[in-house]
Amino acid sequence: MTSAGPLRVAVLGSTGSIGRQCLDVAAHHPDRVRIVALAANSSGAMLAEQARAFDVRATAIGECEHAPIADDLPRGAACETGCEAVAALASADGVDVVVNALVGAAGLRASEAALRSGKRLALANKESLVVGGDLLMPLAGPGQLLPVDSEHSAIFQCLVGESDARVARLWLTASGGPFRGWKRDALASVTVAQALAHPRWTMGPKITIDSATLMNKGLETIEAHHLFGVGYDMISIVVHPQSTVHSLVEFADGSVKAHLGVADMRVPIQYALSYPDRWEAPVPPLDLRMLGDLGFEAPDLATFRCLALALEAGRSGGTMPAAMNAANEVAVAAFLAGRLGFTGIDAVVETVMNEHARCGVESFEQLEEVDAASRRRAEALVSAA
Repeated sequence: MTSAGPLRVAVLGSTGSIGRQCLDVAAHHPDRVRIVALAANSSGAMLAEQARAFDVRATAIGECEHAPIADDLPRGAACETGCEAVAALASADGVDVVVNALVGAAGLRASEAALRSGKRLALANKESLVVGGDLLMPLAGPGQLLPVDSEHSAIFQCLVGESDARVARLWLTASGGPFRGWKRDALASVTVAQALAHPRWTMGPKITIDSATLMNKGLETIEAHHLFGVGYDMISIVVHPQSTVHSLVEFADGSVKAHLGVADMRVPIQYALSYPDRWEAPVPPLDLRMLGDLGFEAPDLATFRCLALALEAGRSGGTMPAAMNAANEVAVAAFLAGRLGFTGIDAVVETVMNEHARCGVESFEQLEEVDAASRRRAEALVSAA
């Protein structure tokens, strides 16, 4: 990383919720952050608008047919196309920090490229570690991989200055989503609009559905396992509807550190850029006098089967998380398209997992093959539903 001047940041997934909020942080700190590269999957018009706003010359888009025309980009700018071009920005010269906010397993290669090239990786793409954590974590040097998820950022901050050997338990908090307190039978008739109405966070559609099924918390458990090097018996999930306590760390002496803050992703995004420093808040601070009650309860694994399946996949290890994640991505997309019912999501995931012949993780190419095969099977299950 550069030792002087503003951080030179590449934002992959710049047109999504996390990407847009990252650009907002950059606009809030123009003397500290310079956006030098942008990538998106399909929102070419918005990508071009962002490039003009931040005078960015290096851009890439995953779906070639959605590439912006040259006249819409800043003078001298170019937009490369294809998934390889998106990942290439993660290792480009002149980049200090890569914010990986891509959606799904597509972010894995970008995470690999960023770490191999020695850049700081601000990781919002949890699927990178869910699918490829066994391969990615050995590539990360001290302080090179900073989590952007609010829960993992909270745990990371609680661990600063602490000995890993004294950690007894990580507590991941979950809002419970829009269907907290519902029973299994009621979930069968859930609509897309209902599932997208998250009570606390404003996020992209895929992660919002994952939050509604509680799959997101299962993915975060696998991510925490890799990020912090702890076994699954040392990670617990607690439903906290107020989303004020972002996560907690319990230590050997019984002490518990909790990270509190407003429900705004710009705070963990900014910390991933500023670490080990802290910059002025991009949002109004938390007013403790206005909190009221803080509630905590156990998750309902019988109702929210996706959470139970993700935890099972994590404990199984090997290639099982890759198969589980691929099936979930296909099933969520089908639900959003009106092709699958809400409870059909966990049914597809469970069948793919039951049929998958788990083996040890050997290479990124192997994981991509597992991902592709699991997607094909999940799509066949959706079509037959």
